[in-house]
Amino acid sequence: MRRFADFLYVLAITLWVGGLWAVGYIVAPTLFHELSGNRALAGNLAGRMFAMIAWVGIGCAAYLIAFIVLRRGAASFKSSVFWLVLLMLLLTLAGHFGIQPIMAQLKVEALPREVMESVLRDRFARWHGISSVLYLIQSLLGAALVAIQQRGR
Repeated sequence: MRRFADFLYVLAITLWVGGLWAVGYIVAPTLFHELSGNRALAGNLAGRMFAMIAWVGIGCAAYLIAFIVLRRGAASFKSSVFWLVLLMLLLTLAGHFGIQPIMAQLKVEALPREVMESVLRDRFARWHGISSVLYLIQSLLGAALVAIQQRGR
């Protein structure tokens, strides 16, 4: 059973960090490039994928934190992996439950126009920028998590 738990630990890191990088830096830019004539559709599709990877991250973080705490006990709080996972989780929660609802509300308030064609454009762009910076930080923390795991092998 211990081997299976270890396998799930590595799988959770791989799934979460790989998903962050794939969605944020491959899929979303490709959507906007291929659907350049319909940026609203590209944005909606990208938003759905970001929401899905947020839920993947929440699930993976829950497993990773439980794994670390059950494996290391009180020593978990001295573990860089524990703190990286916790910080990544907090960034995920802030983005998904804090920033994304604000952006969704701005889109609704802009109707019947697209938000980027409305007077709310600047506010939406500001929140989008904050969201992007938090996502970048989360992605870099994920890369650090992978590097620490590789070093620890």
